[in-house]
Amino acid sequence: MPDGSSILITWPHRGGEVALRLKPHPRARRLAVRIDAAGEAVELTMPRRCSRAEALRFLEDNRLWVEKRLDALPPRIVFADGAEIPVMDVIHRIRHVGKIRGKGPAWIDAGEICVTGDPAFLARRARDFLRALAKEEFQRRAIAMAALVEREVSRVTVRDTTSRWGSCAHNGNLSFCWRLIFTPDGIIDSVVAHEVAHLVHMNHGVRFWQLVERLDPDAKAHKLWLNRNRARLLRIG
Repeated sequence: MPDGSSILITWPHRGGEVALRLKPHPRARRLAVRIDAAGEAVELTMPRRCSRAEALRFLEDNRLWVEKRLDALPPRIVFADGAEIPVMDVIHRIRHVGKIRGKGPAWIDAGEICVTGDPAFLARRARDFLRALAKEEFQRRAIAMAALVEREVSRVTVRDTTSRWGSCAHNGNLSFCWRLIFTPDGIIDSVVAHEVAHLVHMNHGVRFWQLVERLDPDAKAHKLWLNRNRARLLRIG
């Protein structure tokens, strides 16, 4: 198995099958398993000289641990007519509606995410709308918070990341996981504060953390909330 390649197979689980992603890594020193909550798959990182048979034996030895975490995954919430999702911690119902003059493909009205067009494309349109809303919201907050530390944000983008909630580049570009739009205001502000602090300190040193705590006094509690709710957020949409 060449270094860097990834092979997708299946693994028996509870009378059915679950996706298993074998990921050889040239710098891995030991076998490591994690659950991909978004893709509902098992990921197995393998050292360079580890065979597939050895990796599968390791996974079988840890079956109880893996199955316990697969069973603990929160229910998936799909974007469909009638589905209820949190938008900045306020529950909104997705509703398919007819085309209305002056409105785009989707908008929010009275606690509903109204989506027009062919029902077959409802999920995609709802997702596109929420990503755009997330970018607008994160950009507004980032610019305002950057002004507090006398810095400027070059650009804000949103992505569907699963391992990082945000990032900051040396050129002042900030990127955030769009799924933060499902979290409370304080959580969004906390992630924004973390990345804005990197505009001043491009490291995780003492002065960086001091600045984070100045921008977000409850940073530790907010980080704990994200850790506890990570799987739930990744399984929306």
